[in-house]
Amino acid sequence: MAVIHHTTLKPTKTELLAGWLPGRPWYRGGPAPVLVKSGGFRLDDPEGEVGIEFIVATDTASPGRTAYLAPLTYRGAPLEGAEHALVGTMEHGVLGTRWVYDGCHDPVLVTQSLALIEGRARAMAQSVSDTPDREVTRSYTGAPLSLDGFTPEPADDADGTRLPTPNGTVLEIHRVLAPVAGQPPVPRDALGHIATGWPGPDDSRLRALFMTLRQA
Repeated sequence: MAVIHHTTLKPTKTELLAGWLPGRPWYRGGPAPVLVKSGGFRLDDPEGEVGIEFIVATDTASPGRTAYLAPLTYRGAPLEGAEHALVGTMEHGVLGTRWVYDGCHDPVLVTQSLALIEGRARAMAQSVSDTPDREVTRSYTGAPLSLDGFTPEPADDADGTRLPTPNGTVLEIHRVLAPVAGQPPVPRDALGHIATGWPGPDDSRLRALFMTLRQA
């Protein structure tokens, strides 16, 4: 299981995202977002090499405080062929230089996300080592997904990111989150989903769908 190091990051994750988000086709804010890290969770890399984190980054400069989903991977060396997906680099107080990628282009994050949807992986707490995050919900109805030789080829549009996945399915990553006070509704035609919550204003608790798996 991943060990969470409570140490310095230069730049911080929200600083990296503030420079990267405005260039995304699904971004809804102005040229200078003011981001706060509102929540999220982690997944473990079975090989123990890649950090995997799903961050809810809330733009407080945006009307209505728009919440974005940023699936990120952290690597100790560049990911070959993924230069276009590099969010930036940061200096980690313990691990040194880390290359930070839009995780939708990283096969480790995508593979583990599908494993979570199928129930073969566990969501882990964002800021505590070796602790499951029991607020994350998931579902899947379908045949086992075969991931042999799978290479992610995501496409962004104004609505988010669509990622063709095995067995004729598509993983929809909801980049602009639609939080509700209770359990978020899962589309009736969905084969699977991932959802979780984060603190809202006035001591409320917000929840939203992070990903939906559908038939292509």
